[in-house]
Amino acid sequence: MKNKLATAGRKLAWQQNVLAISVVLLCSLLSYFIWGFIYAKSIMAAGVVTIIPNIVFALKAFKYAGAKSSKLVVESFFSGVKLKMVLMALLFALVFKFLVLLPIPFFSMFCLMMALPLITPLFIKH
Repeated sequence: MKNKLATAGRKLAWQQNVLAISVVLLCSLLSYFIWGFIYAKSIMAAGVVTIIPNIVFALKAFKYAGAKSSKLVVESFFSGVKLKMVLMALLFALVFKFLVLLPIPFFSMFCLMMALPLITPLFIKH
């Protein structure tokens, strides 16, 4: 059974994830046509490193809602944050181990993806 109180948070999280995926795809496509494949690959790798943990966090954090399950809300949120950090560190290690990347496009996109939730309310209206 779905918790109706968590629906608003879940909806916002999915909207942010869709916006993040769109920004990564658009930036990757533009950089491919302007600078080439290695830039696009670096940008896409940064997108994968940030978007996959955000999706996992959204699934974990917005599982519960309401006053009766407030302890579960806090526990699921903090376990979601922990899982997101571990997954992001693991993806960073895998990307740097197995891919040849350019650091400036990679970290530029990574920083943009970290700042995107701060500017998302400008693009998404409730």
